Amino acid sequence: MAHDHTHVQEFFGARAADWDARFPDDGPAYAAAAAGLGLHPGDRVLDAGCGTGRALPALRDAVGPQGTVLGADLTPEMLAAAVRGGRDAVGALLLADVARLPLRTDCLDAVFAAGLIAHLPRPATNLRELARVVRPGGRLALFHPIGRASLAARQGREITPDDLRAERTLRPLLAGAGWRMDSYVDEDDRFLALAVRVG
Repeated sequence: MAHDHTHVQEFFGARAADWDARFPDDGPAYAAAAAGLGLHPGDRVLDAGCGTGRALPALRDAVGPQGTVLGADLTPEMLAAAVRGGRDAVGALLLADVARLPLRTDCLDAVFAAGLIAHLPRPATNLRELARVVRPGGRLALFHPIGRASLAARQGREITPDDLRAERTLRPLLAGAGWRMDSYVDEDDRFLALAVRVG
């Protein structure tokens, strides 16, 4: 996929209306990945590239009614689908580019990002922006409900050596952006890399 925002918006905008129907069984995988963040009641968490907001209910459950849950996405149609699904009731939705988040520095405890990294135009810079808004010691979850090999097979392609989600690529990429990767799982039924904000 091209790494310009117009292409990303067109791709997801055209698929927003039936996105959830295409992946009806992902809920438990999202909940398990959100649990990996180790959130506590009252924490502040962002779902970066939230799409239709499938992670928002699990994030709300983790931080409780006193916590803050935000969902940011670049595609208006995806946010509209989130509203239709009632997910705006569990988190505030922001039409925003994760490359330039309208958030204060160090204001969050964690960021959840499902399927996001493959769509970042400048991964190192964009991951640094996610680090900017998370307090030192806060956490990042890079998630996909299926692993790299399963996703490649679904898309009819091969995994390439420069795949951003390969551990040998992702670990130094995160380190250069202010994160320390402390967990990496790439299995048929999930991809989950967890990192801690350093500094």
